[in-house]
Amino acid sequence: MPQPDRPMFTTTADALVIVDFSPRRRQGTQNPRSPGSPPAPRDPGPYRRLLATPGARAFTIGNLLARLPMGMFSVSAVVMIAGTRGSYALAGAVTAAGLAATAVVAPWTARLVDRHGQAKIAVPATALAALGSLALLLCVHLGAPAWTLFVSYAATATTPNLGGMSRARWAHLLAGDEKSLHVANSFEQAVDEACFMLGPVLAAFLCTAFFPEAGTLAGVVLLVTGVLVFAAQRSTEPPVRKRGLSKAPFRSPGVPPLLAVCLAMGAVFGSMEVVTIAFADAQGHRAAAGIVLALQAAGSCAAGLVYGATRRTGSAEDRYVWCIAAMTTLLTLPLLAASLTGSLLALAGALLIAGMATAPTMVTGMTLIQRRTPPGRLNEGMTLAVTGLLGGIACGSAAGGWTVEHISPTAGYGVPITASAAALMTALASTGRSSTSR
Repeated sequence: MPQPDRPMFTTTADALVIVDFSPRRRQGTQNPRSPGSPPAPRDPGPYRRLLATPGARAFTIGNLLARLPMGMFSVSAVVMIAGTRGSYALAGAVTAAGLAATAVVAPWTARLVDRHGQAKIAVPATALAALGSLALLLCVHLGAPAWTLFVSYAATATTPNLGGMSRARWAHLLAGDEKSLHVANSFEQAVDEACFMLGPVLAAFLCTAFFPEAGTLAGVVLLVTGVLVFAAQRSTEPPVRKRGLSKAPFRSPGVPPLLAVCLAMGAVFGSMEVVTIAFADAQGHRAAAGIVLALQAAGSCAAGLVYGATRRTGSAEDRYVWCIAAMTTLLTLPLLAASLTGSLLALAGALLIAGMATAPTMVTGMTLIQRRTPPGRLNEGMTLAVTGLLGGIACGSAAGGWTVEHISPTAGYGVPITASAAALMTALASTGRSSTSR
């Protein structure tokens, strides 16, 4: 009997006859998968391919551990100081002083990283920052004078820019592959949003469920562990380049306008946080302010991942303008929700949608910073962008607080719109100048 899956060979006179008993298939259809054969491999997706880069997963794990405390330390410090000293004013002043010290020290730390390498600088800088956090913990616990709190928290300014160092590693590993580098920048921005979304929640839980110093203590352990794991991955560390006669990043063509936009963007973030807390407090739900702000970060995180997986069109400069324009438009939603409904639930939905333009804007901005920063000074250039954000956050917090106190919490949502509009005008002016120059 012929086998159904094999042809039969026979002869007729002087001719060879081949009879095929296998089932017929239509033309154009692919061969069916035989029983027991493995399924066809699926496209792993852009982020799986990114993390499949040799050495990428190891330094990403360390980076995640080290960046999570970035969203924990300020909240932990406020809860710890206010809980033991009974003064939110003192807690706010201490954290503001630490923010100012970071804005001054961070670019110098990044410059040392570019000059001597990530592992040689990041580890001792992190150790000094960890000692500052532990000193703050002890000073609060032992009831030391107030000035010791300022000095201790200022020492944490040596914390290296982990996000910048991680982006520098991706730029080194993916050199020349603009598509993959876009995915990497989107991934890093999503990580930033996730850390600043989960960090405050984790810090508040530890400080309230255990003891006031628990958040700071856990943050120190995570930071030191993560940096040690990150620095140990020497195979992916960018090589130190001779700087030669390269300009400082803030003197490079096209970089100052980007830093000005970062300043305005920081004002958006700082004012939005203060105004949202005030609005929730006015509605009698101050404890829910953290959840509402976390929704904004969640929207940004999701949008960042989608933005990284989509195909890009046009130049980065044009995309930057469109992203900021979208951000300015979406920021009107919280103002409308607060003024028309007065509902915290409606405001939460508006912030979720408004946050969706944040990550694409930041991803495109960081891409432009990377392109315009001179070779060998990438960490310094990206840290200057972060410094601009920190300065903007401080200014935005002050402007938002003044508006809330002298006008109303609802009117305070006009501050982030104004700051975003200023960022849009700066980006448009910069794009116009560069087009004229070309």
